[in-house]
Amino acid sequence: MDYRLRQYRPRGYNDPGHAHKLTCSCYRRYPLLSKDRSCEWLANAVDFARHELNYAVWAYVFMPDHVHLIVWPRARSYNDSNFLKRVKEPVSREAMPYLKAHAPEWLPRLRVQRGQKVEHHFWQPGRGYDRNIEQGRTLRTMIDYIHLNPVRKGLVTQAKDWKWSSAGWFEGQPLNELRPDPIPFDWLEEVV
Repeated sequence: MDYRLRQYRPRGYNDPGHAHKLTCSCYRRYPLLSKDRSCEWLANAVDFARHELNYAVWAYVFMPDHVHLIVWPRARSYNDSNFLKRVKEPVSREAMPYLKAHAPEWLPRLRVQRGQKVEHHFWQPGRGYDRNIEQGRTLRTMIDYIHLNPVRKGLVTQAKDWKWSSAGWFEGQPLNELRPDPIPFDWLEEVV
């Protein structure tokens, strides 16, 4: 495959009124989100970022090696890169000391040498994937897609059974504390 095609990442645009499907991967797709501990760090970071930056979190799924978020910035002027930074950095700050103390065998896999400096990456570098959502029908499709991700991977038989997903909240059977924000009626009316 041509290297230019491998490096292509869909670019999201910070357009007022749009929702966004954000996807971030763990470094080299390692299953760094396979433990409840790291998912709780991520849930706390998402909750903090949404309040700090005035975002609604409409749906989410934390997979062992990546995360999907569907968010809607409430402000007309915003930057999804800032939101992702507020989500990803605290998780890395929690994870690296934990790994050094409890699972040092992971450190060589996460190690990156930059000149004289050594770094350890929790997340794949870059902003990940961002897709703008403009219509209710697309929003519904995206929510269904991310909720069914654990089912497609064979981790559960029903989306609502995956602990680190908003699917349980949608079914009235939450399995975690990260409550999704209500989706405004004007986004839902197109779907019906």
